[in-house]
Amino acid sequence: MSALVKRCAVFRYYVLVFAISWGAIFIVVGPGGFVSTTATSPTFPLVGLASLLGPSLAGVMMTGLVDGRAGFRSLLWRLLRWQVGVRWYIVAFLTAPLLTLATLIPLSFASTAFLPSILTADDKASLLLTGVATGLIVAVFEELGWTGFATPRLRQRHGILATGLIMGLLWGAWHFPLFAGSTGSSGELPPTLFLASMLFSWLVPYRVLMVWVYDRTGSVLMAMAMHVPIVVSQYVLTPQAISGKEMFISLLAYTGVLWFVVGAVVLRNGRRHESAL
Repeated sequence: MSALVKRCAVFRYYVLVFAISWGAIFIVVGPGGFVSTTATSPTFPLVGLASLLGPSLAGVMMTGLVDGRAGFRSLLWRLLRWQVGVRWYIVAFLTAPLLTLATLIPLSFASTAFLPSILTADDKASLLLTGVATGLIVAVFEELGWTGFATPRLRQRHGILATGLIMGLLWGAWHFPLFAGSTGSSGELPPTLFLASMLFSWLVPYRVLMVWVYDRTGSVLMAMAMHVPIVVSQYVLTPQAISGKEMFISLLAYTGVLWFVVGAVVLRNGRRHESAL
C-alpha cells in the first residue's frame, strides 16, 4: 500500500485536494451555489473556509502516508525555519503590495476606478485588519499543502519555472468555485474569458516566484509569509468597485508586471542556475 501511494504522490495529492475542497463546498452551498457564489454572498465565508480544508488536510494526510513520522518531522522543521536572511523577508512581504501598486498607480492616472481601495475606503482600519486576518488564515491552510507537500516533490523532477507553472495552473483551477459567480460582472467581456483571466493570469507567475523563494530558503514559513500579502493586497489595494473591462485590464497589467519580474529572476540567476530554472 505504501509503495502504491508513493507512486504519483503529487497527482494523488491534488486529486485529494479537489475532492475535499469541492466536496465540502457542495455540502455547504449545494450544486447551484457552487457556480453562483460571489464575494458578496452571505455564504462566501463558509465557501472560503470549506475550500481551505483541501490543501491542508490533503497535505497532512499525504505526508503521513508517503513519509510517515519522518515526513511530519521534516514538515515541522520547514514550518519553523525562520532564519533565512532579511532579504527573503523583504521579498516575501513586499512583492505583492509593491507590484500591485506598480500596476494600479499608473492606471489610476487614466481612470480613478483604479485607485487603491485604501485610498477610497471610509473605514481604512477595518479594511486592513480584515485583510490581515483573512490573509493569515488562508496562507497557513493553503501553504501547509501547496508548499509543505507538493512543491518539494515537484522540484525533485522539474525546475523552478516548470514547478511554478504546474502548481500555478492547478492553483487557479482550485479557485473555480470562489470566482465562478463573478462572471456576472464581466460586462462586455465574454464570461469565459473573464473567468479564465481571474483563474489563470497572475496566479501562475506569482506561484513561480513563491516556488523560487521556497527553493532558496527551504522554508514553508516564508511561503506563508509571501501568501499573506496577496490576500491583504486584494482587500487593501485592489479596487473593490471595478468590474468588467477595468478589472480585465488590471489583471492583464498585473500579470505582465509579474511575468517581467519572473523574467528578471531568471536572468539574475543566469547560467549558474540554468538547470534549476
